[in-house]
Amino acid sequence: MSQHQDTPRRLRLGMVGGGQGAFIGGVHRIAARLDDHYELVAGAFASDPERSRAAAAELHVNEARAYPDYRTMAKAESQREDGIDVVAIVTPNHLHFDVAKTFLEAGIHVICDKPMTTSLEDAQALAALVERSGLFFGLTHNYSGYSLVRQARDMVAASELGELRVVQVEYPQDWLSTRLEESGVKQAEWRTDPKRSGPAGCLGDIGTHAYHLARFVTGLELESLAADMHTFVEGRALDDNVHMMLRFKGGARGMLWSSQVVPGNENGLKLRVYGSRGGLEWHQEEPNRLLHSPLGEPPRILTRNGPGLGEAALAAARIPPGHPEGYLEAFAQLYGDFAEQIRARQAGREPAPLAQGTPGVSDGVDGLVFITRALASSAAGGTWVEV
Repeated sequence: MSQHQDTPRRLRLGMVGGGQGAFIGGVHRIAARLDDHYELVAGAFASDPERSRAAAAELHVNEARAYPDYRTMAKAESQREDGIDVVAIVTPNHLHFDVAKTFLEAGIHVICDKPMTTSLEDAQALAALVERSGLFFGLTHNYSGYSLVRQARDMVAASELGELRVVQVEYPQDWLSTRLEESGVKQAEWRTDPKRSGPAGCLGDIGTHAYHLARFVTGLELESLAADMHTFVEGRALDDNVHMMLRFKGGARGMLWSSQVVPGNENGLKLRVYGSRGGLEWHQEEPNRLLHSPLGEPPRILTRNGPGLGEAALAAARIPPGHPEGYLEAFAQLYGDFAEQIRARQAGREPAPLAQGTPGVSDGVDGLVFITRALASSAAGGTWVEV
């Protein structure tokens, strides 16, 4: 289990969105409870007050704290002695900015699903508000919570790969290969709707995950990109396939591919990093293994909670080797790290070192810069644009 400070009570968690039929809300709730750091006590779970109350009843949330809307919730909870410590925002993308702004202005810490906002201007405004408020803001780029992703990051930072040269990341799925948005599937409906998802479809949904993973592991800063964003499914309003070339500061080169229309791919996030002394390869669908290929030596496989791992990887593992951990545990790792950072702020102390370095508001701004520049490049025929 994560190596965090002991505390006298669970953090009181509120949630906006995540009601009946919502996928990501359930994931956040499981993640929040897995390491026993949080207790869900309040929520505005749907835009319709009756559906919000129904969801609250299913989740065993007191009816008095099942709110008709998030503004009412923020005001009421900020005035309670036992009000929430932190809110989780799990709504469609277009609501992230205003919900986060409302709770920050009410003095409440925020955990937000990605992308942080749907426009760069809103992302920058939110970052300024977080800075002024002194409150915690966590962004759930959950793939950064995997044990062996943290091992890869530490190996790169320790120069075990030498000077980085090539970064390749891909994230293929097939679930939107047809116009699923017309069949009543809620997740497909809002993700393909520019009014709710923002100006980027596949890129905003999963391409940003791929980009963040590459940045998280390598620490490289993007210098310029050339993007080809395309929509294959006729009648769809947003991109469903993206190819991109990347140039990083310092000279490394990269490629990024994300697609939601490639049959035979479920959730195929993969990262490959190559330097002058070796390479690393990690696959999200086989997350308990990390391939390390030192130059001129036989490749070796590092396993989760196995021999040869560093402190960060071991701290992000919960069960013995050979027992698989995955998506939910990685999400829970972020929630555990967030809890330690929130408690440290409440106590006026520094958070435990291994709980730091999680995705936050600066990553949210970086993601929107990435989306904005990719849109500009693609609109200009795939020309190189500076980031």
